[in-house]
Amino acid sequence: MKTILVTGFEPFGGDALNPSWQVAQALDGLVLGPALVHARQLPCVFGRRKGGALHALDEALQAVQPSWVLALGLAANRTAFSVERVAINVDDARIPDNAGAQPVDMPVVARAPAAYFSTLPIKAMVVAAEQAGLPAEVSQTAGTFVCNHVFFGLMHRLAGQRKVRGGFAHVPATTALNAGHATSLEALVRGVQAALQVVAQRRADVRAVGGAIA
Repeated sequence: MKTILVTGFEPFGGDALNPSWQVAQALDGLVLGPALVHARQLPCVFGRRKGGALHALDEALQAVQPSWVLALGLAANRTAFSVERVAINVDDARIPDNAGAQPVDMPVVARAPAAYFSTLPIKAMVVAAEQAGLPAEVSQTAGTFVCNHVFFGLMHRLAGQRKVRGGFAHVPATTALNAGHATSLEALVRGVQAALQVVAQRRADVRAVGGAIA
């Protein structure tokens, strides 16, 4: 059976939980179409050395040997499931990571390309999530914190490979994390599961007309 690797982050910024990991953990072990989901938690820490997010990502890739990878992160200021289009080669942290590091205007990978695009069917994922009742959107920026760091690091590792496709998506805060948000964990899990089913079942994306998803 093929495998899907889904990653989420540990809590950061003083929060007691991180919905990205809660969603990944809830999906662990599910069979979606032709694939089995494996969830792994990543530290909210820059870097490739032991203890860093990219080191943990490398370990997960080696252990799971996935056909598809969806890395999840938290965007607490957003209200929709945001499927990211592009990762950029910049670390520029507005706050320190969980190890106290705060890189400014540094490359994720020295001498690597300026950016990579997701190789997942991002618009089809948005449609599937919305049909499952979760507000969703295509996002043009994954920021410059550890989320983008992992997204770029992932796509750099997958560059040139045809057998493994990958990408990143941000989840909004849940009611458990912030009572002012209307999104429940159950809604997130249901929507991300629908998006992953699309990932495992189709290669071609849907078309957009006039900026709207058709």
